[in-house]
Amino acid sequence: MSTLRRLREAPRHLLVCEKSNFGHDKSRHRQHVQTHYLNYRVSFLIPECGILSKELKNIVMEVGPYYLVKNLPLHELIVHDFINNFVKKGKLILSLDKDTYEEIGLQGHPSRYSGRKVMRYIVTLDLMDSSFNPESKKYKRAFWAFSEKKPLKFNFLLAWHHEGTEQSTVMSYFSKYQIQEHQPKIAFSTLRDLQCPLLQSGELEGKPEESCSAPELFDWLGAVFSNVELNNQSFSFVSTYCCPQPSVLVEKAYLCTITGFIVSEKISLLLEQLCHYFDDPKLTPWVTLSVQGFADSPVSWRENEHGFRKGGEHLYNFVIFSNQDYWLQMAVGANDDCPP
Repeated sequence: MSTLRRLREAPRHLLVCEKSNFGHDKSRHRQHVQTHYLNYRVSFLIPECGILSKELKNIVMEVGPYYLVKNLPLHELIVHDFINNFVKKGKLILSLDKDTYEEIGLQGHPSRYSGRKVMRYIVTLDLMDSSFNPESKKYKRAFWAFSEKKPLKFNFLLAWHHEGTEQSTVMSYFSKYQIQEHQPKIAFSTLRDLQCPLLQSGELEGKPEESCSAPELFDWLGAVFSNVELNNQSFSFVSTYCCPQPSVLVEKAYLCTITGFIVSEKISLLLEQLCHYFDDPKLTPWVTLSVQGFADSPVSWRENEHGFRKGGEHLYNFVIFSNQDYWLQMAVGANDDCPP
C-alpha cells in the first residue's frame, strides 16, 4: 500500500519568483543565466509583434552548432590536449550508480536524493585545478580508472563557445570518432488573437481586478508554449484552462523557439537584445524569455545536483518590462535544491 500511495502522489515542484531591474548594481540576472549551463530549449514571446527585428533574428540564427559524438571513451574528456584546447573553466561531474562508482574507485559522495539506501554517487573532477595535471597522482589515477580499470563509453552532446580565432575545432579534434554536427531547430510562429494576462512590474503577487501574479503568468506561458487552447470551452476534452484575469486580447504575438544544445553565452546575448527591444516605444509593456534545461542533466544551476527520476524539470523565465524592471521565475522538480 505504501508503494502504491507514493506512486499516486504528485511529485513536488518548486517555483521561485523575484523582481528587480536590469540597471540595478545588485541585479543577479547575468549570473542566473551564466550558471545554468545545460540548456535544451529557449523560447521568447513578444505580444503585439508580427515581424521579428533584424537584430533579434541575427542572434537567433547565430546560436551556433552543437555536436553528437557516439561511443566516445570517457577518458578523452580529461586528456590534456582536450582541456588545453576546449576547456576554459569547468568541472567534469559524473552521476554514477553504486556498482559503477565502486568499480571506478574515485572519491565521491552519495547523491542527496538516494534515500536511506545509497544507490547513486556524485564524482567531481576540477579540470582546471593546477593539481590536476598529467604528472600528478590525482590525474594519473583518474586517467587509469577511466581508460583501464572501468572503461566507459557514452554518446555525448558537446557545445563549445569560443571567442577570437582559435584554430582547433570540435569536428577535427574528434575526427577519429563518429561525430555529427547539428544545428539547433528554430521555429517561428505568429499567434493570432491571443488573450494575454495584464501585468504590473511592481506587483509580483498581482492585484485583484488589476493585474495577474507571477505564478499565474508562469502557468499561462506553459499553456501557450504547449499550444493549448485557452478558451475554456465546455466541449473541449483536452483542456479547460483559460487565460488568468484580468487579461487583454492582442491581435498577434510573435513566438520563437530554439531547440538543441544552447550555451549560456548565447542566451545572455538574446536577453540583452530583448532588453533593447524597448529602446523605441512599443505597444506591449512586456516580453518573455524562457529557458529549459535537459531533463537528465546532472546539475541545474552551478554545481547543484539535479535529479531527474520524478520529472527532471529545471527552467527559468524572464519577464522583461518596458521600464527595464524584470521578473525572474525559476522552477525545479522533486529532486532538486532551491534555485539560487
